[in-house]
Parts: sequence; C-alpha cells; structure tokens
Amino acid sequence: MNKTININLGGFFFHIDENAYQKLRRYLDAIARSLSDDPQGKNEIIADIEARISELLSERITDARQVVNEGDIDEIIAIMGQPEDYTESEEDYAGGSSYNYNKRTRSSNKKLFRDREDKFLGGVASGLAHYTNIDTIWVRLFFILAAVTTGIGLLIYIVLWVLLPEAKTTSEKLQMEGEAVNIDNIEKKIRNEFEYLSTKLKDGASEISEKISSADYDKLRNQTKSGFQDFLDTVGKILSALFKVFGKFIGILLIFVAGVTLISLLFALFSISSLEILGFEGDFIHYPPFFYDSVFPNWLLSIFGLLVVAVPIIALLILGLRILSPNLKRLSTTTSLSLFGVWLVSLLFIGFSGIEFATSKAQSAIKVSKKSILFNPEQPLKIGVQNDDEIYYQHNLKRRRNAEEVYVDDQKLKYSNDIKIDVERSDSDEAFIEIRKESEGRKRKDALENAEKINYKFKLDNNKIVFDAFFLSEFKNLWKDEEVYLTVHIPEGTTIYFENSSKRFLYNVENTDDIYDRNMANHHFKMTSRGLECLDCETEDEEENKDRNNSNWNNDNNNDDDNDNNNDSDVSFLFDSTINDLKAEFIISKQTTKNELRKLVRWFKDRRNIDIKIIESKYSSNNKIEKVLLDIDCNDGFKGELRISNNTLEDIPKGFRRLYDEEDKAMAFKIW
Repeated sequence: MNKTININLGGFFFHIDENAYQKLRRYLDAIARSLSDDPQGKNEIIADIEARISELLSERITDARQVVNEGDIDEIIAIMGQPEDYTESEEDYAGGSSYNYNKRTRSSNKKLFRDREDKFLGGVASGLAHYTNIDTIWVRLFFILAAVTTGIGLLIYIVLWVLLPEAKTTSEKLQMEGEAVNIDNIEKKIRNEFEYLSTKLKDGASEISEKISSADYDKLRNQTKSGFQDFLDTVGKILSALFKVFGKFIGILLIFVAGVTLISLLFALFSISSLEILGFEGDFIHYPPFFYDSVFPNWLLSIFGLLVVAVPIIALLILGLRILSPNLKRLSTTTSLSLFGVWLVSLLFIGFSGIEFATSKAQSAIKVSKKSILFNPEQPLKIGVQNDDEIYYQHNLKRRRNAEEVYVDDQKLKYSNDIKIDVERSDSDEAFIEIRKESEGRKRKDALENAEKINYKFKLDNNKIVFDAFFLSEFKNLWKDEEVYLTVHIPEGTTIYFENSSKRFLYNVENTDDIYDRNMANHHFKMTSRGLECLDCETEDEEENKDRNNSNWNNDNNNDDDNDNNNDSDVSFLFDSTINDLKAEFIISKQTTKNELRKLVRWFKDRRNIDIKIIESKYSSNNKIEKVLLDIDCNDGFKGELRISNNTLEDIPKGFRRLYDEEDKAMAFKIW
C-alpha cells in the first residue's frame, strides 16, 4: 500500500502516490541542478516547466479523486525530456552555434492563441499568422479589406478577440509557435527573452547616463519647477498618440484605395490589352479619344496608360504598408529607379499621343457638292428620313452629335447621326440639294480629304426625297467633329411636305409663321418670296384657340370689352418674340393689347412649356397695357417676375430672355 501526498504544482492540486512524488521530485531537482551554473532566469524556467507538467497531468486526470502514479510521471518525463538532453543542447548553444527558432523541435499539437508581444489591437492577426505560418502583414490586410468591403472582417476580429486566450506563459507561447514544450525549448525561449530585455535595459541605461552627464541641471530644475511645462508635455504625449492612431487610419485607407485600384487595373489589363494582342475584340473595349488615329497600336497605349496609373498606386500601397508595419523592408534603389523609369517612359508615350490627338483636330474644312433634283411641281415635294437598321439600330431616330463604331462589309467605320436638313428658296427655277460635309485634320488638306471621304446618301423617288439619317466615315475619325448639312433649294411656288420622320433633323428652317422646326413636321408649306408659308397650320391653331377660349379662358373673357376680339386675327406681335433652339424671347411693347398679351402667354406655353401668369393687370380704354405683373416659370429651374407699366414701355420694349446654350448660368435667364 502506497502513501498518497497532496501537492500544488503550477497552481493546481493533485493527489500523487509517494513513489511517483519522489520520482517527480528527483526529476525537478535534476533540472534545477542543470541550471545552477547559469542562474539567469532559473526560477522562471522551473516555474514554466512545473506549469507544463501540471498541464500534462490535468489532461490525464479526469477525476479529482484520481491519484497520479509512476506511470503517469514516466510518460510526462518522456515528453519533457531528460536534463541530460538539455545539457547537450546548452553546450551546443554555448559553443557558438547561433540560436534559431526554426531549428527547434516542432510539435504537431499547435494551438491558437493571441500573441501579446506582436499585437496591433488584440494580437488576433499575429496569433493566426503563427497558426497558419503566414506573415502577419497579410493576415492584417485580410481583416482590413474584409472590414472595409463587407464589414464582416471587424465582426470576426472582435469574436476571435473575445474567444481566443492570450499566450502568457512560455509553454503557451511555444504551443502557439508550434514548438515542442520541453525543457530545451522552454529554457531557450526564456533565455532569449532575458537577453532581449537585458539588451534593452543596457541601451536604456546607457542613454539615460549620457543624458544625465550632459544635462543642464539648472535648466532641469527650472523645468521641474514649471507645472505648466508638465502640462504641455502631457498634452504633447496625447497629441502624439492621436497622430499615431490617425496615421494608422491613413495607412489603412491608402492600402484599401491602392488595392482596389490595382485590382481594377489588372482586370483592365487582361480584358483589354491581352485580349487585343490575342486578336479578340468586342464592344467592351472603349478607348480614350487620343487612342484613335494614333501611330501606336491601341494595346501598347493601353499598357502605357495602365502603367502611368499603376506605378504611383504601387508607391501608395507600399507607403500604407510601411505605416502599418514599420519593419517592412523598403524597395531597393535599383527597383525604385526602375519603376520610376518605366513610369516616365509610359508618361512620355501617353503625352505624345495626347499631343498628336490635339493636332489631329487643329484644322477644319468643308466639302460642298450640289445635286440637281427633278420632281413634279404639281404635287407636294415630300421630305423624309430613314435609317439602315442593319448597320446600326436606332429605336429613337434623331440628330445626335456622338458617334458609334460599326462594321460594314467587315470594315470598321464611324457611324454618326449628326445630319441637319434645311430648306431655302432657289434663286432660279432649278431645284437642287446642297451637301456640305465638314471634318477636321492636322492640316487643312487633311481635313478636306477626311470630309471628301464621308459617305452620305439620299434618294428621290415618287416626288419624295428620302435622306439617310446617318453618314459613315473612317474609324480613325471617331472623335473628330464631323457633320453633314443638307440644304434643299426649291423654286418659288413649290409646295413641300415634311414627314414625321424628318422632324428631329430639321435645322433652322425659316418660315413666315416662325414655327419651331420640330412643329413643322406633318404640315404643308409653300415657298414664297418671304420664305416658307404654312398652308395647313392656321386651321389647327384656330381650333386649338377655340377650345381654349371655351374652357380655360371663359372666366377671364366674361369681363373683356368688345374691343378684345378685334385683334384676334392679328398675330404680328408674335414676330417680335422668338422661340428656337437657342433662346425663348418674350417681348411686349407699348402697342401690345390685352388680348395679344394672352395669346403671347399661350404661345410660350405651347412652344416651350413656359408658364406665364398674369398676377396683376390694368388696361386703358382701348385695351393697351397700362400696368401688368407677370410671374414666369420656365419649368427648368429658371423663374422670375416681370413688372411693366405704360411709362416703362415708352422708350424700349420689355420682356425676358431664356438662353438654352449659355454656359454661364447667370446669363441664361434675364429680365429687362
């Protein structure tokens, strides 16, 4: 029957039989004797070894009443190793062989801890780095990117911070690094820590002694007496800490922005340059304007363009990494100069292409041609527009300034809808179409050649001119400002009909009724000495006015004098006001009557959706304006108020102007 002893080992109580206790005691004494020649960290080493033995015993003792026997102690000694093994490794260490953590005995029982010695926040990233054998910076980058992009990175970090224990003891540190927890590794780990601390203490003591020997004691006494100086020092430390935190934030931001940009550039590189080199092309390849008509191939300019952006982004990425991890190595001088050289060469090529593109638009030229047309003057001459949907489909056919890339007979060409159609009176009895093609080039000669190569067609059939809604040009002119201006010259007395398809291509067509270009569609016009005169517009206007008079204006007309109707057919006052693509100009003079003012108000509402409300008004006995207050709303952000009296109309007419092509918004709406 063996005697049982209660012992406290590493902070835990165990029941152990006497034989096992004696064996454990002899084992610990042997370890202590092996450390007697070098007492540095002896107590810490013994404490860590006892803690490790306690941990191993706890794994074997499942019941608090269970007694530790000799077999348990033999198994633990086999794991921890004999003191003689430690002595041999120590002699090797003392013999001059450099200590390397990679030469330690590895353990298959690696555990996950938080690393308290290499932590930025909680040591989670460094602990995971030890566990996965990955450099700590990459684990931190993963958490940063996951936190910024999805937000889950921060949640995972907090959960691991709470759940993972911190590696405090030497045994836990060795388990975290995957090292076998035995006498040899425990001793070496502690010795390393002691040497590191002693070196720091010596360096700190040397620095302090130097400062003390060179100190100005009078100045130090004065500073000691100054409480305000202490306050400033404290504030300085706080600000320094804040700047460090802010600097880390800047580093994270730089890494995120640079990382996203570099990934985007890589996608662009492989989806554009590489595919074109391999012969693949598609609508997903959209180049900047200066790529077209360049002496360099597009794939080469794409690579240069990406390098111009990528090299500074790489520099920002490295800067961000160094802010987060100051121990990160700098790029060598050779690498830095090479990157700068590549960037400079790329910038020069891109700059040269940009200058080349600018010079390709330096001059403009117009090529004019005339084609006679024959038609039956007894019937209306119709004008229509059509598109070739097989070349490029347009759901909403209208004039556009932009151009598209199309293929005709396997040839890449420029497609543009910048077509303008006008009608003017011919100076003779001959009818003809004037075709003006305009283009740009480096020299006027080049611009004229480009204009001549513009391919445009129309046809005349059954008293109808069908104009193409597009023109084709060389693909290198994709970004050049090209257009086709068509003018139909017809003799006086000719009737012309604008089909609905032409309404969005009519441009500045003058007519006696000052009808807006788009509103001329679906109407017949006769060419007179004064210009085009609408033959079927008046009837529609009268019906429209009649409907309005019967509805919206009944209440106002109840109080009108009989003289209000005398000027219903007089619309000459409208000619002073203007509505076209460029401006809407409202003008009234001293001779404007009450009824004319109301017609003018309706006219602006119909043509430009400009609401003009008569707030206050006063008229003379002959219905001339004496005083009126108008509220103006252009329904596009421009509003105003126009107050007019008879005195203000003595010298000049009054009104407002809304300019539609004015870059200066302050000048786009004006009341005078």
